[in-house]
Amino acid sequence: MASHAHKNTNASTTIDFDSIKRLTSSEAKAVDQLIINELSSDVILINQMGHYIVGNGGKRLRPMLLLLAAKALDSVSNNHLILAAVIEFIHTATLLHDDVVDESDLRRGKESANAVWGNAASVLVGDYLYSRAFEMMVRTGNMRVMDILSKTTTAIAEGEVLQLLNCNNPETTEAKYLDVISRKTAILFSAATRLGAVIANTTPEIEENLANYGQHLGIAFQLIDDALDYKANQDDLGKNLGDDLAEGKPTLPLIYAIKNGTKNEADIIIDAIKNGNRDVFNDVYAIVQRTEAITYTEQRANEEAQKAIDSLMLLPESKYKEALILLAKFSVQRNY
Repeated sequence: MASHAHKNTNASTTIDFDSIKRLTSSEAKAVDQLIINELSSDVILINQMGHYIVGNGGKRLRPMLLLLAAKALDSVSNNHLILAAVIEFIHTATLLHDDVVDESDLRRGKESANAVWGNAASVLVGDYLYSRAFEMMVRTGNMRVMDILSKTTTAIAEGEVLQLLNCNNPETTEAKYLDVISRKTAILFSAATRLGAVIANTTPEIEENLANYGQHLGIAFQLIDDALDYKANQDDLGKNLGDDLAEGKPTLPLIYAIKNGTKNEADIIIDAIKNGNRDVFNDVYAIVQRTEAITYTEQRANEEAQKAIDSLMLLPESKYKEALILLAKFSVQRNY
């Protein structure tokens, strides 16, 4: 099954992300306008930071997933637009808090907000974005929406705390690591596609399938992020290579290399994780290559992407369903 999944999702054709994005471009413009309107506050610093972060690029992947799910079910409403903005606010709040926890000074190739304004402002504006998101979701008047999003934000917070506990811990297993990324990253993808279905009033079965699609896609996406830390160049990725190592984060390539390297190689990685040592990045990089940890990580990502694609079987055929399939393929083919 693994080899079948690998073959299916890693086709040689290059996926054009921009052409997928164009399918929701008019809705995305409305969402962007909504985001700008909702960021307006009489507290100037909130406006400044909000516009800096929102204007800082990013693929706007999570709102796009919500909109594509809605369009695949032939139903886009004002509530879909509100929730797409809510999802982006929650995502941005987690990034603000993440960069403070990780002491990152780069985000998408530009200075991170905490590098520009400091940690205190980043934490507080992150809190503001969370609060704003909840204020907006109440407007939908839908208890189910509030239930999904409150559970989602709780899971994200749990994932972030679990990641903190795993930091500098080289004994983190693959299962523990997957648990972290399921909660910290994948659950917001899953909430986006689930909400697209909830507001479209579809069947419970299709809703569950779309939620599963988002979950598997999110895991695939994060695994490729981990792999890129050991294969991309900094310009492509817009972040410092070796950041995960410097932060003592035991990501899947490192977990696999420890398990499959020689004792000496494992000791080098274990020591680097324990001490958050970027200085040995080149040595660790070589070990990761030799143990084929990247190939393994990509294979696991391909399996998740294939599970995501399989979850779409019940959806009626449309260009939006095709776009969701292509996004799953894009998630494992990208180099940024």
